[in-house]
Amino acid sequence: MESRTLDRTLMRVRELLERDDVTSAIEIIESLLPPDQADVFEDLLPEQQDALLPELDVESAADILQELEDEDAAIVATRLNAGDLAGILDEMEPDEAADLLNDLSPEMAQATLDVMQDSAEVESLLEHEDDTSGGLMTTEFLAFPAGMQAREAPALVRAWEPRGPEFSYFFVIGAEGRLLGSVSALDLIRAESHDTMRSIMDTDVLFTTTDTPQEDVARLMARYDLSVVPVVDAEHHLVGVITVDDLVDVLEDEATEDVQRFGGSVPLGRPYLDTTILSSVGKRIGWLLLLFVTGTLTGTVMSRFSELLNSVIILSVFVPLLTGTGGNVGSQTTATIIRALAVGDIHTRDALAVLWRELRTSLLLGLLLALGGFLVALALWNSGIEVALVVGLAMLCIVVWSEFAGTLLPLLAVRVGIDAALVSGPLMSTVVDATGLLIYFSIASAVLQG
Repeated sequence: MESRTLDRTLMRVRELLERDDVTSAIEIIESLLPPDQADVFEDLLPEQQDALLPELDVESAADILQELEDEDAAIVATRLNAGDLAGILDEMEPDEAADLLNDLSPEMAQATLDVMQDSAEVESLLEHEDDTSGGLMTTEFLAFPAGMQAREAPALVRAWEPRGPEFSYFFVIGAEGRLLGSVSALDLIRAESHDTMRSIMDTDVLFTTTDTPQEDVARLMARYDLSVVPVVDAEHHLVGVITVDDLVDVLEDEATEDVQRFGGSVPLGRPYLDTTILSSVGKRIGWLLLLFVTGTLTGTVMSRFSELLNSVIILSVFVPLLTGTGGNVGSQTTATIIRALAVGDIHTRDALAVLWRELRTSLLLGLLLALGGFLVALALWNSGIEVALVVGLAMLCIVVWSEFAGTLLPLLAVRVGIDAALVSGPLMSTVVDATGLLIYFSIASAVLQG
């Protein structure tokens, strides 16, 4: 729905609720698609939300809580009694219900579980970390025993009523529930009625384990274009599935966090407009203080070479050119390496090959930029041949160093288990600025005073 249409709908719902016409407001809300329902509901006043939610049909209420941001859904849920919340959670996808319960206090979560009809499957999901396959999966899947005949499968498919996304792949399990393979809807249609699942299944099925990090799951599904992937436990029992909608959520969250870290900030963890000023300051001040401290290195380097600067004033003219180029090269390289790591193009074991490749790249780039720096210093600023030579040599060395640092730091970060995005952006530029000045003035000192 277009934003203007949604705004008009929101105003209409507010007007109806202000007149205590809850019935008409409900009719409008329930006529919308779930994402639009959540957008309208989110912008209502808390007292309006409290008046509306218990009166909605349970399916619409469940859709709204699923579509809200996690923290917002938890806030709304805490204002419900355990009975009403349990009824809503019973209509939600098990993984979504588990995520919401994880955001509530232990006392409220347990009180709600005690009155839920389908608490067992939700409780099993609560045992896993949120950022693993176990925390991401849903227990809503259809699995056939290996000995079942194809003619028996359609009745099970017709009786299956998943609360989440439907998918056209089903799984085949052994006597103890261990994953054996998969069959597609097309396989079932083509099979002879007496064929068993074992005879028609595809045994080359990709799967993850419950403790697999969600980033690895996302890469697996993206690489092999999977719409659904089964999840097994340590004994290879089929315990859940992850669907493509969960993959989209993971990729969106990871991309958001990386972009925010690229800018030198701790991830906000919630939508921009829902973040308080104090929270935003708290997320950013740590990095700004760190960059402030590292930024003093630049002043320290310049003070060390103050006599050289006083004797050859024109050297200061080229400081922005050299530090800016170094920062740009470092940031470019870091972004390229982080992206290659994220999509699995390279791994830490490829460090030597990557460094060798980037060294050759930096030498070519450095020579081209060094020639440009030499000509600019000589022709544009009439600096003299010695100063122009200093600028050219410094440009070459700074480009090579920046490329090396921009390659090595992300690889080291991944190696020690740190998010590679943390070493990008402002931090990389600040470090390269200081070291670039040290290279520049060292070369100038050697050439001009040697």
